[in-house]
Amino acid sequence: MTATELLIEVAGWSGALLILAAYLLLSLGRVSGQSASYQWMNVAGASGFVVNGWWHGAIPSATLNVIWLAIGAVALWRIDRRKRTPEPRPAAD
Repeated sequence: MTATELLIEVAGWSGALLILAAYLLLSLGRVSGQSASYQWMNVAGASGFVVNGWWHGAIPSATLNVIWLAIGAVALWRIDRRKRTPEPRPAAD
């Protein structure tokens, strides 16, 4: 196995572990689906799957994970946007 092949396999297995860990934490109530940590775990995990899937010619899997990554990226963008937008103040009587 070449160094490149080893890195591709590490990317795939790391991606799998990240996505599984994210789902486990979500299922145990340790993270919210709206938390940045949960979304980052999914984005990073999907990235590993994209690299591994593309390398192995598993185009359906790679495509699914590109979409998974995009969903996570949009969620992160929305989380960041909410943090930057000040909460509306209640109207004074």
